[in-house]
Amino acid sequence: MNLVETHRIEFKQKLTKELEIEREVVSFLNSREGGRIYIGIADDGTVIGVEDADGDTLKAKDRILKNILPSPLGLFDIQIEDMEEKRVIMISIATGSEKPYYWKKYGMTEQGCHIRVGTACQPMNRDMIEDLFSHRVRRSLRNVPSPMQDLTFRQLKIYYDEHGHNLNENFMKSLQLLTDDGKPNYIAFLLADNNSMPLKLAKYAGTDRTELIASTDYGFCSILKATDSVLGRMDIENEIRTEKTYPYRVNKPMWNTKAMREIVINAIVHNDYFNEVPPKFEIFSDRVEITSAGRLPEGLSKEEFFSGVSNPRNKELMRIFCDLDMVEALGSGMPLIVRTIGKESFVFMDNYIRIVIKFDEAITIDDNQPKAKNVEHGVKVSEVQYKILKTLQNEPKMTLVELGSMLGLSRSGIKYNISKLQENGVLKRKGSDKNGSWFVLISNFSIKKKDK
Repeated sequence: MNLVETHRIEFKQKLTKELEIEREVVSFLNSREGGRIYIGIADDGTVIGVEDADGDTLKAKDRILKNILPSPLGLFDIQIEDMEEKRVIMISIATGSEKPYYWKKYGMTEQGCHIRVGTACQPMNRDMIEDLFSHRVRRSLRNVPSPMQDLTFRQLKIYYDEHGHNLNENFMKSLQLLTDDGKPNYIAFLLADNNSMPLKLAKYAGTDRTELIASTDYGFCSILKATDSVLGRMDIENEIRTEKTYPYRVNKPMWNTKAMREIVINAIVHNDYFNEVPPKFEIFSDRVEITSAGRLPEGLSKEEFFSGVSNPRNKELMRIFCDLDMVEALGSGMPLIVRTIGKESFVFMDNYIRIVIKFDEAITIDDNQPKAKNVEHGVKVSEVQYKILKTLQNEPKMTLVELGSMLGLSRSGIKYNISKLQENGVLKRKGSDKNGSWFVLISNFSIKKKDK
């Protein structure tokens, strides 16, 4: 990291009562591109570090949520980073769609409304405040009532429990799942145990839509569970056989797993659900197409979009995906996607955005082809399963969450492959479901990848 302040980067030496962190956050929310605040770095770029990173992180989050209006929930993310062997707090802030944002202490005044100008935080004048307010975007799923009002959230609570978060009786209010008049909103509908918004995945035999092999609706459940199901299916489909090497057929991944995960989640989180059109995932013999409803957010250019400027369409949904570690820091996903598949893979239409991931060569999909034999003693495993075995050989006490994170696999994907390895007798479970670890029975099986 080049330790200098820019129009998108601000340094603060420490978090104190005197530090007006609210003003700095407001200035980035009101800017076109958002930005980052580093606490624990001096103005000249010297890394000082913070003594109580965990405590200061909680304090900063509490102040931002309590003291800024409109609610910045889902528009910021706080992480602790190690720099020069010191702990530094990084606050990532996306540009907001409900400008002007302001410090509640001073209201929507020149004292309360600020904007980033160069490397400084400047107060807005009255004309700018009134102009932004007159153009404020009020089109939010938070204000749209759920088409079903009798909702349950058992799956949502399970996801939060698994990540160490307890949802109390006021969770619908704290997660902004209610309209202004206190009714469940459309975000609540998407997260509920039962809804009518499935994620659709189709698989075709050729390069067009004439020969459909399979069509699956992952849904009528919480969108979190549906997302995991789609990610798991994409992990499985990534094991398409493409190369023959004597005497075995070797699996070759057709796409970058980590980039695909970002693409899928972006399509789901940023989809425009106002017309009740879910994102669509299609697998052809020569490519994958992922289509989400909606054009680029108002005021966001293609250049800013590709550079990672974060402007969440559904900030409430983004916040929940952040809570559950399903997305990384704000703005980090798009640069990875562009670096992996290129800008030419994006198709911008009047009402949709499509990503087309082409394979190296066209193939014929055949689910009956034999799997590659990558482990001795007759045990057949896929390329992903082979990587799992090699990882566990070096780190035998990794949890499922840690293992999935290291290999870039979804929860469904890692569980599916682990279960297959258990069936083959290669792995034995140790520990509970929640915190369990897995290990390879090295005494019985020698892991050796066959040469291509």
